[in-house]
Amino acid sequence: MIKNSIVKRWVFSVLAGIIILIVAIGVAIGFVFRSQYYNSVRMTLNSRASSMVLSYFNSAAASDDETFNRLARGFVNDFSDKNLMEVWVIDKNGSVVVSSSGFSVKGETYPDYDYAKTDENGKGEWIGRMQNGEKVMALTYVLPQNDNGASGAVRYIISLEDIDSQLIFIYTSIALLLTVFIFFVITSGAFFIRSIINPVKKINETADRIAKGDFSASIEKYKYNDEIGQLCDTINNMTREIRASELMKNEFISTVSHELRTPLTAIKGWGETVRSAEGDIELVDKGISVIVRESERLTELVEELLDFSRMESGKMALKIGRTDIIKELSEVLEVFRERSEREGILLITELPNASIICEADKNRLKQAFVNIIDNSFKYNKKGGFVKVAFEYTDKTVKVIISDNGCGISKNDLPRIREKFYKANKSVRGSGIGLAVTDEIIKLHGGEMLIESTLGQGTETTLVLPRKNNQ
Repeated sequence: MIKNSIVKRWVFSVLAGIIILIVAIGVAIGFVFRSQYYNSVRMTLNSRASSMVLSYFNSAAASDDETFNRLARGFVNDFSDKNLMEVWVIDKNGSVVVSSSGFSVKGETYPDYDYAKTDENGKGEWIGRMQNGEKVMALTYVLPQNDNGASGAVRYIISLEDIDSQLIFIYTSIALLLTVFIFFVITSGAFFIRSIINPVKKINETADRIAKGDFSASIEKYKYNDEIGQLCDTINNMTREIRASELMKNEFISTVSHELRTPLTAIKGWGETVRSAEGDIELVDKGISVIVRESERLTELVEELLDFSRMESGKMALKIGRTDIIKELSEVLEVFRERSEREGILLITELPNASIICEADKNRLKQAFVNIIDNSFKYNKKGGFVKVAFEYTDKTVKVIISDNGCGISKNDLPRIREKFYKANKSVRGSGIGLAVTDEIIKLHGGEMLIESTLGQGTETTLVLPRKNNQ
């Protein structure tokens, strides 16, 4: 078991506290019952030490010992609650004159008599055991002194054995009920803890497998739709996303490797051809053209990878300056006109005959324009068209690039901005161009909007704010 596990914390902090609280409540309830029962006995004893005793022994105030003893016997004989309690009459010397039980009281101690003699009300109470082991509550009431300064006392005794038996039954019942309650708390708590611990263990095991690179790991569907269930679903979703991302990463590496290998192969092949051309100027010229073109393609791919690396590390920075958007866009379009003719794709432009000035990084904007227009050409075919239009207001400018190429499906459309994601894997490309473009536009404070219908074409709108555009 883990040293500082949830179970241990629950046992020592929660469960221990509950048990202590329940035991304290049980003890308090038991104390209340005991106080109630004993107070009832106490009230019964006090009710007997009343004016009736005074009136009975009043004539003894000026009498001798013989008269006192006679009155004591008469008092005991007339005592009507013999079945409830025992009564003693004690003379002025502290000796028991008569007892209602008729048994000898020799050797018995009665501390309540000593308490009563020192009490201002002349009453003394004692709870203890008699010589026979019986537990009793006794109350002694001291009689008024006679003319000679002497007095006796009356002692009432009630057995506590039956009351203690009842209290034991009550204590046992309370203990049983509290034990059942504690058992219920432990059982329900253990079930609850187990319902947390078991899934958490599975989550931990799965997370450990994922951390070690096993992206096929998943957690069984949790039967409750609570926080644990949501966590299990989240981890399963995360695993699926990681698995998909890993797959895309592998495809990206494969694609980039292919993209790098193609121009390198062309450069190497034509390099060897040029070296062995032996004066064939036309072949040398063609070879050098291919080498230059493929080198440029290689450079663009490396720059794209570097930009992606900067974007991932948050180090992609802009060099903002006054930029004529129309001028920069026109330069980009000039590059694609030759490609348009070569591939048989019509390039349509609708640009204003004016300078539209914005605060922007012109090189990064060119890169964004190239990426989007290049995609329109790549995912199009001979006889298709690529259209570049421009709209502007006092606050924003919009570059709208549309085509009638293969389009993007509804399922792929939400994910095309993701790194490594390619909707159409049959077309060359690294799968990071749109991610880089989206980041460039966001760094300018703008947004990239994409609408597409599979088989009909795509329209991409780059929206940029106009700042200091006077």
